[in-house]
Amino acid sequence: MLQEPGGGWRGGSVTQQDNELMQAATPGLPVVRPRENAGFFETLRNRLPKGALSALGVAASLAVFSLAAYILGTTLSNLSYADLLNAFRATSATQILAALALSALSYLFLTGYDVVALWHMRAHAPYRVAALASFASYAISFNLGFAIITSAAVRYWIYSRVSLSALQVANITVFAGVTFWLGMTLMMGIGFVYGASALSALDGAPALLHVIPGVLILGGVLYYFGWVTFERRSIVLRGHALDLPGFVPTAAQFALGVADLCCAAGALYVLLPVGVPLDFVPFVAVYIVACILGVISHAPGGIGVFEATMLHAIPAASQESVLASLLLFRMVYYFIPFVVALALLGADEGARRWTTLREAIARILEERSN
Repeated sequence: MLQEPGGGWRGGSVTQQDNELMQAATPGLPVVRPRENAGFFETLRNRLPKGALSALGVAASLAVFSLAAYILGTTLSNLSYADLLNAFRATSATQILAALALSALSYLFLTGYDVVALWHMRAHAPYRVAALASFASYAISFNLGFAIITSAAVRYWIYSRVSLSALQVANITVFAGVTFWLGMTLMMGIGFVYGASALSALDGAPALLHVIPGVLILGGVLYYFGWVTFERRSIVLRGHALDLPGFVPTAAQFALGVADLCCAAGALYVLLPVGVPLDFVPFVAVYIVACILGVISHAPGGIGVFEATMLHAIPAASQESVLASLLLFRMVYYFIPFVVALALLGADEGARRWTTLREAIARILEERSN
């Protein structure tokens, strides 16, 4: 997709003239170049009936959501609500404060996604603007779902004030999404390998069945890191090639992705009831699987799907105690940041409008005095 001079969007192939104009306007912007040869997956997609992949995606989402709804419904029907209230009361203030602190650290690392993206693109925006755009976009998209659309819309609303174009905001959104998934992939591989024994105790499968995919995932991560490090690379998105970052930005992506993920998972881990026989690293692997299923289901924030997966996977003395931890985590990591983000956006917009109004009044008074 390219931007028309009038601000609209058009489809079609990217010409050399398009690339030259884009590079002149925004130095360092990842270059979108025409495809030379269709890849295997694009050829396969073209051979499938129109809409077949979309239908399969919808079917998979419905299947995951339906299964999770059934598991969650069955679990809730057998719960003792008196025990659930007792589990809430058993959660200490120290646990809640630790969860709040880890959640704040997670969102702090999320702001780094935008900072690194801006640095890679050689675009300029104050950290205050980048932090607000990142925090607000994630806090809102985590709760409303449709992350690409909602996060891009919030980012554009904020970044447009510092003269970033829609194309630049789209690239920041894509870069941030890749950073998130790089951290998820790396930690999943580590969790499967390091926590193979603990995961086997949970699902009853041999440890080797966790080690093998973990090794394959880590091998893929190392291959990707080397692939983008030793030579300038590009990927294909919707028939066009997009240049990838090199060694330093990619290393920063992995570091930020892992740090954010560990803090987010840690916010739930510290809320778990005392005595849960699960170390942190294998817990992170379970957390990632639950997050992925939530993303596949397209439920806002993975609500319901995430909880059903964690309830089924985490060993504890009672499901009421785990559910209490999950509900507190939903409040601490999702709802509170959502409210704070809305308040910050409202305050920022109010301050901006007040500044505009004050400048207009000053001009009127100056004209009258003259």
